[in-house]
Amino acid sequence: MGIGGPGTARTARTAGIVLAGGRSSRMGTAKAELDWHGVPLVARVAALVARGVGGPVVVVRAPAQPLPPLPRRVEVVEDPVEGRGPLQGIAVGLAALADRADAAFVTATDLPLLHPAYVRRVLALLGGPDAPDVVVPQVHGFPQPLAAAYRTTLSALVTSLVADGVLRPPDLFERCRVLRPDEPALLADPVLARLDPDLDSLLNVNTPQDWAAALARQAPRVPVAESAAVRAHTLGEARAALAVRVGTDAAVVLADACRASTAADDPDTPLVTGDVLGVRAGPGPARVVAEDKSGRPD
Repeated sequence: MGIGGPGTARTARTAGIVLAGGRSSRMGTAKAELDWHGVPLVARVAALVARGVGGPVVVVRAPAQPLPPLPRRVEVVEDPVEGRGPLQGIAVGLAALADRADAAFVTATDLPLLHPAYVRRVLALLGGPDAPDVVVPQVHGFPQPLAAAYRTTLSALVTSLVADGVLRPPDLFERCRVLRPDEPALLADPVLARLDPDLDSLLNVNTPQDWAAALARQAPRVPVAESAAVRAHTLGEARAALAVRVGTDAAVVLADACRASTAADDPDTPLVTGDVLGVRAGPGPARVVAEDKSGRPD
């Protein structure tokens, strides 16, 4: 099925599900619409997931829930019933992807520091020797069912459970094969260990205080071709910061997008630790520099 291999391998048979519903009672406002340095939180999380999978990303919203603009690759599906919990949303998302992907990374919308390397690592563990149906990381002493990987073949089972009123993810886990990697198991992947050694990917925001603390974190330090590194949360922010150095006519793009000849042009594209920016002054390949191997900001 193409899920195995290196811990950060990307495959077209992986997809993403972002659950945008929920009451957000402790936050006091809809988390999906929170502003992360100029980008709605749900759009940021969906874009981060998209960078970690090879196939489609679906955002599952509550009935008639308004959503801000989302990245072009992202689809929206509607949960027909409100207030039935995350397993209902997972059922809707898996059903939307069942014939297009073998596995889906499932997340809530409240992980602003999610790293694509974490997404790829968790999905890769589905291809391990135990051939699990679900990979549920056990981190910081808690299971993480909403930062986990699910085989899309579970779609019928999850839909049936929800129809019978079984609404808790642990009830699903009793009926399938589950791998529960802890911190050392996740960080056995050297790429994830370098880029997200503290597993900040799992830092969720539930209160205004959580949100303020997350917003106060420094933007990632991103190396730039033939120029000093820049700190920026998004590609657009990096372009604005670099305009005085490289000129407004030069295209600033993600280096991996350059190599694939599919340079990202969405200014809301999130930047993460480990990214490298290239500068294209005209037709032809972009100039790039070696990746910052420290994986940590200065």
